[in-house]
Amino acid sequence: MARSGDPQGDGGEPVLPRASSSTRLRSRPDPFLVVCRCFSVITSLTAILCIAVNVLSAVRSFKNGADVFDGIFRCYAVVIAFFVVLAETEWGFIIKFWKVLEYWAGRGMLQILYVLYCKRQKDLVLLQNIASYMLLACGVVYVFSGILCIGFLKRSRQQKEITREQAVQDLEELERRREELEQLLLAERV
Repeated sequence: MARSGDPQGDGGEPVLPRASSSTRLRSRPDPFLVVCRCFSVITSLTAILCIAVNVLSAVRSFKNGADVFDGIFRCYAVVIAFFVVLAETEWGFIIKFWKVLEYWAGRGMLQILYVLYCKRQKDLVLLQNIASYMLLACGVVYVFSGILCIGFLKRSRQQKEITREQAVQDLEELERRREELEQLLLAERV
């Protein structure tokens, strides 16, 4: 083994500095991506609130029997709000078939379409207004962010984060292999 002042080991071979197993490369999450994820969660929760309000309104419309068409429109509103929630998950299957939802302007237009599509029912007007205006605000933010190419910036930062995580995993694997090889080398010397 090498002494503190001796750069070579017992056999005259140079000893490389070892990274201790306790030192791990930890990267802090990108604040921009954290803000994007929070906004996505807020939009999803708002769309879920819209789904709940429209399901309740549809049930009331069908129960009365007098306003069946309103109940049918509510069912369509539930489907549109469900697409909003699916778009926010950024699930590859959904993005593959509806490419427009990959772009923030497209998501914003879908959310604004929902708000314009929904008409107010007299007994749930406050809850519907809150849900609709929150989703309208999210849609407007998405449209302006899409115009400013924020979605492109988000995707490029996500790709960097994935690349960085893969590099850290590769480095950890190399450290593990190095330790294994050093143990085998020490075992052969003895």
